[in-house]
Amino acid sequence: MAVPQVVVVGRPNVGKSSLFNWLARRRLAIVDDYAGVTRDRLTTLIEHDERYFELVDTGGMGVEDADNLTADIRSQIDAAIDSADVILFVVDIRSGLVPLDEEAAERLRGIDRPVILVVNKADHEKLDSEADEFYKLGRGHMICVSTKQNRGREELLELIKERLPEESGAEAEEEPRMKVAIVGRRNVGKSTFINTLVKAERMIVSEVAGTTRDSVDVHFELDGQRFTAIDTPGLRRRRSVRTDLEFYSTHRAQRSVRRADVVLMFFDAAEKTSKVDKQLIQYITDNHKPVIFVINKWDKLQGQIPTERWVHYLHAQFPTLQYAPIAFITGQTGKNVKALLNHAQMLFKQSRTRVGTGQLNRLIHAALERNPPPMYQNRRPKIYYGTQVGTEPPMIVLMCNEPEGFANNYRRYLLGVLRDHLPFGEVPIKLYLQKRPHNEGDEPNRPPKQARAET
Repeated sequence: MAVPQVVVVGRPNVGKSSLFNWLARRRLAIVDDYAGVTRDRLTTLIEHDERYFELVDTGGMGVEDADNLTADIRSQIDAAIDSADVILFVVDIRSGLVPLDEEAAERLRGIDRPVILVVNKADHEKLDSEADEFYKLGRGHMICVSTKQNRGREELLELIKERLPEESGAEAEEEPRMKVAIVGRRNVGKSTFINTLVKAERMIVSEVAGTTRDSVDVHFELDGQRFTAIDTPGLRRRRSVRTDLEFYSTHRAQRSVRRADVVLMFFDAAEKTSKVDKQLIQYITDNHKPVIFVINKWDKLQGQIPTERWVHYLHAQFPTLQYAPIAFITGQTGKNVKALLNHAQMLFKQSRTRVGTGQLNRLIHAALERNPPPMYQNRRPKIYYGTQVGTEPPMIVLMCNEPEGFANNYRRYLLGVLRDHLPFGEVPIKLYLQKRPHNEGDEPNRPPKQARAET
């Protein structure tokens, strides 16, 4: 199963980033009294009592950004809440209950996941009685903590652990329905492709760009396998998004990517890639989704240019996604569509695969011997062991002596080794490098308590 996510939310300046650093025991997020410092989501891996979860920091709810990034910050917060398994709703006991706290509570009103109300800056027990007014928010179990005085950390971690989803000891007997998001800019043939899949005119197909305004789920079966195809609106450049309808279409398309197990990124065979394509692929990459590049309308160019030219072109445009498969189809006639869906099913299985610790460590040690990491501060960085802690995407933790000693190019080398020799050849891998605590021996039996992610 995927590693659960615990998301930190709240209005600006309640100490969300301080709480994030405090729980991680490392200074990862920027802490400043200026509202709106945190914009993008920050993520780190936490272990407590043999349970693992990703802790996610978010921007302040209700902040008006000085650089006109308010909509982007709000989108990042919404994405984090959508993916959350547990929510930490942070308030400030010293400033008391303010209207922005009530607005944040209203945003969480319809969320059906566990919420823990974290009353921060309660530096001593005498302040705890002042927290009673926060009961008005009506959200979750309340706990008073102080990041400055290191008060309540273990109790908060225990509350989080109790609310994490139950671990599944084995995969479900019945294969889950794979969700495939079909994305791309306008008029690349996404709806025609879905109509071909289900052999019915479920989507409105038109030569007028932008016909599909909302994301629509279509359920179907192919060779006994169940699928859900998510048709999404065609996206356009941000500065061209002028209406509320177009804004929410973009938001829903992004949400469809987050919901999907595999993303089919559509291109028109007769057109070059655009800035919109690059923005979409960056969003897919940021969300660690398996992706297939789909060159649609190939019948228009078949025999005129070789497929290798498109392959080289896409590799040059998106060098970090060399592992992503590339399919050439004609959605209108159905040519190669079945093979595309079968390949998507393969990626889905790859993303859900687990490998044994022994197999993983033999591979890591062989990679280290074949190509040792460069010296760092007059000593060579070491990796003691590795383990896979989650799936969808595969998440691997490497325990080492100096995480900073492994440069980006060496991390990419390790990812390449994992992708070449493990059953994750065509999907994203989350790789965390973590410093081993001093009280652990050379052969620890479990992974680290904090980590830095690479993909």
